[in-house]
Amino acid sequence: MTEVPALTAWVLTDGKAGDELQALSIAEALGLEAEIRRVKPRPPFSWFMPFGPIDPRERPGAGQSPLAPPFPDIAIASGRRAVPYLRLVKHASGGRTYTVFLKDPRTGPGIADFIWAPSYDRITGPNVLKTLTSPHRITPDRLARARHRPDPRLAALPEPRVAVLVGGDSRHHLFTEDDIARFGDRLSALAAGGATLMMTASRRTPAALRRRLANLAQAEGGFLWDGAGDNPYLDILALADGVVVTADSFNMVGEAAATGVPVLIYEPSGGHPKLAVFLDALKAKGIVHPFEGRLEGTPYKPLNSTFDIATAIAQGVASHRRALGLDRTPRGPERH
Repeated sequence: MTEVPALTAWVLTDGKAGDELQALSIAEALGLEAEIRRVKPRPPFSWFMPFGPIDPRERPGAGQSPLAPPFPDIAIASGRRAVPYLRLVKHASGGRTYTVFLKDPRTGPGIADFIWAPSYDRITGPNVLKTLTSPHRITPDRLARARHRPDPRLAALPEPRVAVLVGGDSRHHLFTEDDIARFGDRLSALAAGGATLMMTASRRTPAALRRRLANLAQAEGGFLWDGAGDNPYLDILALADGVVVTADSFNMVGEAAATGVPVLIYEPSGGHPKLAVFLDALKAKGIVHPFEGRLEGTPYKPLNSTFDIATAIAQGVASHRRALGLDRTPRGPERH
């Protein structure tokens, strides 16, 4: 883990779960206890994002501002609505705050001290780091701890165990009736071949698909997290001999690739050119394979870009603070 001791941090987003999770994962990798600051620009200000101006009621000093000082040592932002707010934090702090933006801000690389973007995005610059997978919280240490003391609901399930990570409809994907039937049939075939299914769905999962998963768990003796108790997502990944994941979420595919076990991809209707580039790159590494209703593929070195991103940020923070003559600087990174 990369540690930046005794420094303050904000995570700045408009509250989208995916953006916030990525930013928090970076803060965590840096050893930071970040404050979550959510921006909520009203129309017409929201229409002009990422360029601004920001909503006047959210400017520093306004009653509803998420940018109330004191300003942090590090601000990590994600999402186009957060772009002008991050720029304002930099200005209002007198340049003291080291600013980080995750993903392509659509305004060029000059809006932050450091930008991370996935390798399939076009943005480039001396302050830009691009990696194949996104930052997340699935670390080797966490996986090892979960294997040592797994969720009791999963521990007794017979091997081989297959994690099934199910997303849902999105801007670019739609689970049609045919998609749901085909996916369900392939999961049934996988279970019939002797695999135990450990399934978890998302808030975006269509009701018809969720029902199919519930029927599968009941018929085949597998597990489906139904929303009761804690989501054993990490334990599901830790105990998996293979992972089936729907292709509507870059984040879920990237998290699956951190396990080191074969990842089987099910693609619903729709798609996106960036997704195709992403999956092709993972296929070239032998990590992902099409899901046809059976286990295939071999183990590989787990792919996790979070450490590399956090290391680059820690180095940037150290250089920034030395240039300002500040005394607290990050310690060197430690991989866990």
